[in-house]
Amino acid sequence: MFKRFEMNGFVRELYSRIRRKFHITITSLFLLSMASFVVVLGTFTLKLLVSEGSSSCSLKHNRFAPPPMSSPYSYIFSNFGFRSSLPHSPFNSSLESKTLIGAPDHNGTLHSVTDDRELMRRAVVICPNVTESSENLTPKVAFMFLCRGSLPLAPLWEKFFMGNEGLYSIYIHTSPEFVDEPSVTSMFYKRKIPSKPVQWGSATMVDAERRLLANALLDCANERFVLLSEACIPLFNFTTVYNYLINTNQSFIGSFDDPRPTGRGRYNKRMLPKVSLTDWRKGSQWFEVNRKLALNIISDEIYYPLFRNYCNPPCYVDEHYVPTLVNKISPELNTNRSITWVDWSKGGPHPTQYVRKDVSMELLNRIRQGFDCTYNGQTRSICFLFARKFHPITLEPLLRMAPALLGFN
Repeated sequence: MFKRFEMNGFVRELYSRIRRKFHITITSLFLLSMASFVVVLGTFTLKLLVSEGSSSCSLKHNRFAPPPMSSPYSYIFSNFGFRSSLPHSPFNSSLESKTLIGAPDHNGTLHSVTDDRELMRRAVVICPNVTESSENLTPKVAFMFLCRGSLPLAPLWEKFFMGNEGLYSIYIHTSPEFVDEPSVTSMFYKRKIPSKPVQWGSATMVDAERRLLANALLDCANERFVLLSEACIPLFNFTTVYNYLINTNQSFIGSFDDPRPTGRGRYNKRMLPKVSLTDWRKGSQWFEVNRKLALNIISDEIYYPLFRNYCNPPCYVDEHYVPTLVNKISPELNTNRSITWVDWSKGGPHPTQYVRKDVSMELLNRIRQGFDCTYNGQTRSICFLFARKFHPITLEPLLRMAPALLGFN
């Protein structure tokens, strides 16, 4: 009996020792596993922090920043509010322009940038020094068509452009719903830019103008920028128009102080103090500008928001914004006249529209040579290079008159 009791005690003692060693082993394994986990987690966290740090450094190194004040266009950034903290990915003009600009002649219309702010940022930085960028490029004139749909007078314009490849660029802003394309042989084929809806009399009209300018500025060879409509026609051959624009440093923007209710009467005092009544100007929507003013217009973040907010019908942004802006910042660069003839003699909200019976040699010659103006400090009789508003039905008589009047083939 005593031996049985002694045996039972031995078994219990052995069981207790085995259990303690088992617990110690399990605890050791658990602690070892936790230590390994902490080491792995620490290594992963360290790598992640290093990766984020290098990424941040890379971003700061490549982030778009205003050019040094020695740049001829540094005034754009200091005066018009473009900042280095723009909410967009950095743009390297030397690398990304190849994907942004798809046309073989460096024309910047073949892209898919639909964000206006990003588009205009790229347009500013792609040619930071226009003199160096374009010194080996033949200067071109950008013809920017702002229209609702097709270009009914395109056959006349094609005769105008024919034989002058490399001296012009074409950009078309149309209704986004309009998807038709002309023949692949047409100069207007695939010249549409990413467009947005435009409402007559609203700021969307100027949005479209700025969009056209930004697209045209992507081509560093473009030195002159003409805004036209689908109802515009050329009054002279291409050589005359090209030489007239390329051989002057001034721009052609109608800008005058109109004391009437349709002028000063549209001014809103809420534009003070940045835009005063003495700054306020009116002019034709159809302008022609050099590259410097084009950059000013698209990079303006000081004055344009005021016009968007406080110039509403019967105030029309397209009649006041550009004339007032140029009067504020660079009046010496403007001739204060438009080179697109428009007949407002009948009054009303829209100019005279010419139809088939109105088109004659007498009418066109009167517009071409019936005025005097100043060009490069001298009096000239050629004051208008384009004219509007011509109905599509005028195409046939215009084509008939073109060879003798305009020197087209």
